[in-house]
Amino acid sequence: EGAALATGGSRRGIVVSTLAEARFFAAGGWDDILYAFPVPRWRLAECSELAQRLQQFQVLLDSPQGLEMLLQNPLPNGKRWLVWLKLDCGNGRAGMRPKDPEALGLARAIAQGSPELVTLVGLYAHCGNTYGCRDIGDIQAIARATTVAVLEFVTA
Repeated sequence: EGAALATGGSRRGIVVSTLAEARFFAAGGWDDILYAFPVPRWRLAECSELAQRLQQFQVLLDSPQGLEMLLQNPLPNGKRWLVWLKLDCGNGRAGMRPKDPEALGLARAIAQGSPELVTLVGLYAHCGNTYGCRDIGDIQAIARATTVAVLEFVTA
């Protein structure tokens, strides 16, 4: 119910952190789901099944190895992997640092590589480093710093 309220009842554009959540929402009629965790190899078959079944099942990438894994496991029937490049803007959990030259190289490799197999949808940054904040000002400072880092990356 909360997800339906958050998306205006569209049943589109939901972000999940586990594949159990993705399967739950897919069973409930959602057809546009972002799995907000870099795809681990042992979850690739589950991700592939969801990507084939849903109109849009999107995943995160944060390494050249992840890109290679998707390229080596193309989706059938004209479907393609829809990916977001995960940037680590201070959370320290997953993603590439925006100032890391390898991050820009990975973005270019995704965008210019084989878009018929793997398509770059966008950039994803999670401000989990706000969890320990004690006041609104600290949260806003992290949000601003993250926004600046992502925009500088996009500009580059």
